[in-house]
Order: sequence, then structure tokens, then C-alpha cells
Amino acid sequence: MQQIWSPWRINYVRGRKPDGCVFCMAPDIEDEDENLILSRGKHSYVMMNRYPYTNGHLLVIPYEHIAMLTDVPCDAQIEMLQQVNVCLEVLREVMQPHGFNVGLNLGATAGAGIQDHMHFHIVPRWTGDTSFMAVISDTNIIIEGLRDCFDELKPAFDFRCAPGNTEPFGPKQQPDEAEDAPEDS
Repeated sequence: MQQIWSPWRINYVRGRKPDGCVFCMAPDIEDEDENLILSRGKHSYVMMNRYPYTNGHLLVIPYEHIAMLTDVPCDAQIEMLQQVNVCLEVLREVMQPHGFNVGLNLGATAGAGIQDHMHFHIVPRWTGDTSFMAVISDTNIIIEGLRDCFDELKPAFDFRCAPGNTEPFGPKQQPDEAEDAPEDS
């Protein structure tokens, strides 16, 4: 018999559930190990999903507690879509997925686990990542620890989203590529 190793889930199962909205509270938690925030914008932030569908499952969340996308101010919508793009670029560079699922679950009927605070899901996908476990037993297998994945993604977000970068949420060039660029004479 094979075992599925998901040690991070026991904290959720045994732990005390927060009284308030986890998405409203996360930005106020200073410790990156606790908040799992990869990037912060003016209106929204990027956070790892604590209970992911696959490795690298990210969330783009407005700071404002809003249930429907249609209620999000236009400037926040623009920033959120820019952050979705950065998520796609960073995941492509760091994890090399074969594709992505990107979307919103608006309302409990649509599958929203946190229905009163809308958020985008960015889920990297690989060929063959849905095995018999997902089909037969409704079980997903996560192959990398959450903290290991955070440590892998955070430097790319820090570089891409550094203050002073002229592109929205930073340049697309990685630091080692800058060193290889020809010097101006």
C-alpha cells in the first residue's frame, strides 16, 4: 500500500480556525512563513494557496473585502490582472509547467471556499498531473513542500516586483540575463 504525504494539512485539521477573513488578516501578518505572501501591490497581493491543488498554486487577492469582481474598482482590477500575468511569468520561469488554470470561483455554488472575499486562482499544470488518485479517490498528490515552493518562487517575485522597475510589477529579465547583456561602448 502506498502512502500520501501531506504533513501541512494536519495544522489545518487540528488548528483553531480564525474568527475573521483569512484574506483580510494575511497582509497584517509580518512573518512570511505565516502569511505566504509573495508580492504586494497597492490594491492587491499575491499569496500561495496554503492548501494547493498543485505545487505553485497562487492566489491574487484584493486587500478590500469584496465578494464580486464587478464590485472591485477598475484600478484594482487592472493591478490584479497585472499580478496574474506576473504569476504566470514567474511560474513559467521557475517551475516550467505545461499549462495553467486561471480563474475565479464567485459564490459558494461556484465552489468558492472563501466566498465573501473574491480572489483569482493561478494553478500550474503538467501533462499527467491528474492521475488515477484524482479520478478514483478525489485525492490530489502534492509533490513539493509548501515552504520549499515558497522559497523557490519568492526571489523571482522580489526581482520582478522590485521598486523602481519601469514595467508593471518589474522587468521580465532575470538577474543573470542582465549580466550576460552586451555592454554599451
